[in-house]
Amino acid sequence: MKLVFAGTPEVAVPALDALIASDRHEVAAVVTRPDAPAGRGRRLVASPVAQRAEEAGIEILRPARPRDEDFLARLREIAPDCCPVVAYGALLPRVALDVPAHGWVNLHFSLLPAWRGAAPVQHAVMAGDEMTGAATFRIEEGLDTGPVYGVITEHVRPTDTSGDLLTRLAFAGAGLLSATMDGIEDGTLKPVPQPADGVSLAPKISVENAQVEWTAPALRVDRVVRACTPAPGAWTVFRAERLKLVQLALEPGRGELAPGELAVGKNNVYVGTGSHDVELLWVQPQGKKPMRAADWARGVRIAPGERLGAADVG
Repeated sequence: MKLVFAGTPEVAVPALDALIASDRHEVAAVVTRPDAPAGRGRRLVASPVAQRAEEAGIEILRPARPRDEDFLARLREIAPDCCPVVAYGALLPRVALDVPAHGWVNLHFSLLPAWRGAAPVQHAVMAGDEMTGAATFRIEEGLDTGPVYGVITEHVRPTDTSGDLLTRLAFAGAGLLSATMDGIEDGTLKPVPQPADGVSLAPKISVENAQVEWTAPALRVDRVVRACTPAPGAWTVFRAERLKLVQLALEPGRGELAPGELAVGKNNVYVGTGSHDVELLWVQPQGKKPMRAADWARGVRIAPGERLGAADVG
């Protein structure tokens, strides 16, 4: 089939690579978000998908909005049979959905209908799911509601961050998306409507949502930190400034500290929660690089009884 691939971030690149490598399909163009400011200089930088397409000599379409007439006209000229999508980042209007004969087929990183929305992997980790996966489905105008072509499953490991899990799903999902294109082409794959039961939503997690509540049980604190790593980054407050929490470890044997209270050993930093203590392993103070929590604690000279989250951000 002739394909137009839509995607933007690094997580979409493995799927694009798989389709480029396929001897059954031609990636005629990619659709991606416009170049965006990045880095300290705020220079415009092309998306990872655009960079990969340029390396491969593939036409790049960067519409400000997918309903822009110039974009729609070019899409009709290319006349793709199908448009595979991975984390494109914009809603597709009906006028665009109707162009390819086989529609737009999305690789979504959950077992639909669970975790429909922008942040399925983060919500799976935060909820403590032991199993998740990825699904390919035909895009409709609803939020991730379309019929499903295929799924793969993936265990959520006890120490997985969202970044860890998403990386594995990106590579496993690339194979699923490629196989879905094969099945659509040869007519062996028909989409199945999603069940009405088991629907859950996964809206984008904001910076405000990523603040750790130390009165919560340790298991909840651990899930929030892992779910928000690497983005948007779990955080707390120390001496009226934000402190990013990069990594911690559950310490079921320790339970002597009040929620948020800090205790510093020779090479360890512990903090109390609503159940038992956790050990801070890596933190990132404002304006600094990530560092070992023990090094941070020595530098700030924590006083007995000091707490995290005890004051508003200044």
